[in-house]
Amino acid sequence: MSGLHDDLTQLAIVHTDALDWQPSPSPTVWRKRIELRGDAERGRVTSVVRYDPGSAFPPHEHPEGEEILVLDGVFSDEHGDFPAGTYFLNPPGFRHAPFSREGCVIFVKLRQYAGADRTHVVVDARRATWEAHEVAGASVLSLYGQPGFPEEVELLRVMRGTEMPRSFPGGGEIFVLSGGFADEHGSYRERSWVRYPPGAAHHPIFHADSVFYLKTGHLA
Repeated sequence: MSGLHDDLTQLAIVHTDALDWQPSPSPTVWRKRIELRGDAERGRVTSVVRYDPGSAFPPHEHPEGEEILVLDGVFSDEHGDFPAGTYFLNPPGFRHAPFSREGCVIFVKLRQYAGADRTHVVVDARRATWEAHEVAGASVLSLYGQPGFPEEVELLRVMRGTEMPRSFPGGGEIFVLSGGFADEHGSYRERSWVRYPPGAAHHPIFHADSVFYLKTGHLA
């Protein structure tokens, strides 16, 4: 596979529930690639990945970092067992041997966090404290933000009927975890992904109680 949604200056929309699972280098791990820049196995990539029960990946490092959000099941490595709702930012050089006893599905971003001073982050969204958002009907959980680096990552909970207009000076990405919304660019359901280029704006209206991942500032 060559590039996939690799022009970061363009709007990109993917409904991952409509994609077929594709094989990975491990025979018990499957993936749905959303975007890819560079080499098929060593490039910048965003994917939804499924581990079959009893599956494992060999030990490996992560040049330019790794970001994971556990969607279903329990994801494990030698550092522990991490259920759905767990978020990781593994900095450059982080090494692990992931596996899943019962199977799991994860949202993964590779080679998108260069910088030797990145902080290793683990957040359990089920136990973390969410804060009120400036928009009525919404709450927010900060996952990652670090001085000296451009991106901010958060989860948002939004009540049905809420409108949240915003702009993306440094670009933005949304991955819908539950519920859904519509804006002037399209309609998005559970496990839909949309990338807004720098300078874009949108006016979403949520047609159900929703939770979504939001990353901003990283495309400038």
